[in-house]
Amino acid sequence: MNGLTCQKFFVPEPVRLQRPGNSLTALASYRARTLAGTARVPGDKSISHRALIFGALSVGETVVTGLSRGDDVARTETALRHLGAEIQAPESDTRVVFGRGVGGLCEPASILDLGNSGTGVRLLMGVVASHRLAAYFTGDASLSTRPMDRVILPLRRMGADISARDGNLLPLIVAGAHSPVPIEYVLPVPSAQVKSAILLAALNTPGRTSVVEPVPSRDHTERMLAHFGAAITEGEDSDGRRHIAVEGEAELTGRAVAVPGDPSSAAFLVAAALAVPGSRVTIENVGTNPLRTGFFDTLREMGADIELSNVRAIGGESVADVTVRHGGLVGIEVPPERAPTMIDEYPVLAALAAGAEGRTVMRGVRELRVKESDRISAMTAGLRACGVTVDEFGDGLAVTGLGGPVPGAATVDARLDHRVAMSFLVLGMAAREPVVVDHAETIATSFPEFIDLITVLGAEVARAPRPRNASK
Repeated sequence: MNGLTCQKFFVPEPVRLQRPGNSLTALASYRARTLAGTARVPGDKSISHRALIFGALSVGETVVTGLSRGDDVARTETALRHLGAEIQAPESDTRVVFGRGVGGLCEPASILDLGNSGTGVRLLMGVVASHRLAAYFTGDASLSTRPMDRVILPLRRMGADISARDGNLLPLIVAGAHSPVPIEYVLPVPSAQVKSAILLAALNTPGRTSVVEPVPSRDHTERMLAHFGAAITEGEDSDGRRHIAVEGEAELTGRAVAVPGDPSSAAFLVAAALAVPGSRVTIENVGTNPLRTGFFDTLREMGADIELSNVRAIGGESVADVTVRHGGLVGIEVPPERAPTMIDEYPVLAALAAGAEGRTVMRGVRELRVKESDRISAMTAGLRACGVTVDEFGDGLAVTGLGGPVPGAATVDARLDHRVAMSFLVLGMAAREPVVVDHAETIATSFPEFIDLITVLGAEVARAPRPRNASK
């Protein structure tokens, strides 16, 4: 503990971002003539969560610029305020965090409601697990169905007392360990969220905690640990497994963090430009961390014209401007080992594959079944409703492309999943007939600027009457 006295502050409720319509929104996407221009996507959501958390755990001032303005990150910000961090907002995408230091957070007087944010809840569970406080975590209907056992198990091994609903689901209570113990933990499946939760808990745990990854996952946490001054080591063993170790009882120092554009958000603009004939779009300032660019690698193998320019490094992260031109795509078999580098992009890849020539096979992505929705099932149902042949597997799907525009003329249920919603809106921009997406309001959780940006580039997306029936 750093000796700071915790006080109870008034904390405002999470920011309610403006959505495309009311709380139940259907949007119609129409065939676009062409998409052209330059755009900037919002700050990377993964890095935004982490920047706020590390700022709260540091001593001194952390200035975060380019912060994601989605509801997910706003939930993490509010939770950190409840935990005692002072956060100022001089601009909509800038935060100044006055941290309390590792071990200095306060027991919250209110429930920590993380809405739809799986990243926010899992990372904050890690933070609380080694603090001498208890916190009650909850989320929305979608998040409350997502498994928390994969993060509960290692945190319990470190000494945290966690009580969860049957099935290890939210809501749950984390009582931090009074005497946390370091562990070595081998991840059973690749997960940056689980890895990050353990490493965050390690910061306030005496000794050396290590995580072993059989397959590398995104490394934003490791980069930020080094940036804020933690003692972190990384290496590989003789089996090619990646080892990340952190020395506990760390002292972090506030830093400046410039958040690059989110590659998972940029993916939707890239996909739209590839799908709509005659299009040429440049997205500036996109994060190109090599553990996040599997989508670009896959598209190039399918024949996409993608160019990276103005390549540079900002705050330990690689950044570039991405220019994409329309062109015909061919189906491929996506290497299953690539999944951790593009797990969020599979829904929009499936939408693109519908217009490609031949069959695109995506396996090794069982993780998609426990995201905001069962994304394999959601994409299969929606694509079939739009006239596309899809084979569904336990760990993936195969899309038989039509070599041109899909029929469309369907209503798709996004199942309260922002990435499914945006994927079908992209599909509609190249379909013969409009595609209506029900429950599209969840786009605001990660990319509230999507409709405005894609419209400026030339797409037509409009409110639609809420349908009585949609793909299920």
